[in-house]
Amino acid sequence: MALDQLSSRGSTLEDPTDPSQAYQPFMLMDDLMDKLKVLNYDDEFIKALKMRPFSRYYFAIQTNPGEQFFLFTSLAAWLVRKMGRPFEQPQEYDDPNSTIATVLDATRDLGITIDFAPNKLKQGYGRHAIYILNCLADKAMEHVKFIWNKPKPPVELEVEEQPIDDEAELLLEKIEEEMAAEDSEEDEDNLLHIDDLQNITNINKSLLESQKQEEILESNTNTEEWRLEIERVLPLLKVTIKTDSRDWRAHLEQMKQHRGGLQESLCSASSQLERLAADVDNTLSKIQSREKFLNSQLEPLLYQYRTIQDELAKISEQYREVSGGVTERQKTLARLTDELESVKQEMEERGSSMTDGSPLVNIKKAMSRLKGDITAMNVRIGVLEYCITQARLRDKDLLQSELTPSIV
Repeated sequence: MALDQLSSRGSTLEDPTDPSQAYQPFMLMDDLMDKLKVLNYDDEFIKALKMRPFSRYYFAIQTNPGEQFFLFTSLAAWLVRKMGRPFEQPQEYDDPNSTIATVLDATRDLGITIDFAPNKLKQGYGRHAIYILNCLADKAMEHVKFIWNKPKPPVELEVEEQPIDDEAELLLEKIEEEMAAEDSEEDEDNLLHIDDLQNITNINKSLLESQKQEEILESNTNTEEWRLEIERVLPLLKVTIKTDSRDWRAHLEQMKQHRGGLQESLCSASSQLERLAADVDNTLSKIQSREKFLNSQLEPLLYQYRTIQDELAKISEQYREVSGGVTERQKTLARLTDELESVKQEMEERGSSMTDGSPLVNIKKAMSRLKGDITAMNVRIGVLEYCITQARLRDKDLLQSELTPSIV
């Protein structure tokens, strides 16, 4: 089928006033299966990918949406790969939205128009999924250069009807009449099977054909002698047909017997069925009257139930509005609780440090270390002052020793 025909069918499916709308997916599925058969999907898709074969109207009705969606995407991917384009095999646990987007992108790249929402392909069945598969199958058939040809009916050979010999028919009718008149209790030696009768008829035909001459024959047989010979041979030409379980006459008798039994049973059962129908009608009328009575009794309760249900809906809406503020306040409360816990922990640490005497001990030790350091510093200062004093005295002595000679 060409793409324009397929698109015309797709537009017909969108018409809500079309009475054939419910049957369009089945027609499209017939076309799709024929195209898949042409593309050899049994060997290249079913056996190669180890898929389970699906029925002829698998995508036309809903059976298992998850499985149908997986088979739809896998078949679309196979058709795209059939055209020589890269397309990864979808998996069962992939994101449906991304898989559908990939399929639609590959479809649009092939020049196929998509005029419906992508979420209509999530169910994996229906006219939209069949439309996508049909378009991809058409493109794949164009890729493999397949052309639809007109069907060629087989040539019927004319069979010439052979004329039936009238004499053989007369002989067969005469034998059947004599067979029906004779008694069936005869010796087995004189019995003649129906197959033998057919053989006799064939032999008579062959004899009659062999005895035909081009010229007219004249009989020289005496009529009285011929009649006497017939009377003598006629008792020996007894034909008795053995009963066969496959004969339609035996089944006809059985059918007549069964029909009689059915008519008798029908006569006896029809009266009972009529009484049962009358009882059912009476029971239904009682049930209807009781239903009307219950409806009249329950009408105030139903009205009260509807009003209460409306109030419940209003209260539920108010509860949802209030619950939003409660949630925010709960978050604020959690944040303040965390801050309070941190302050408590800090206060506990400070209180424990205030009641503990270890800081005083540490202070005393530090003071003692400072005193020792001060003493050591004083000693070093005294030593340094002593050294400085000695140096000054030495310098002074040197100056005096230098000044003394100059004066002398």
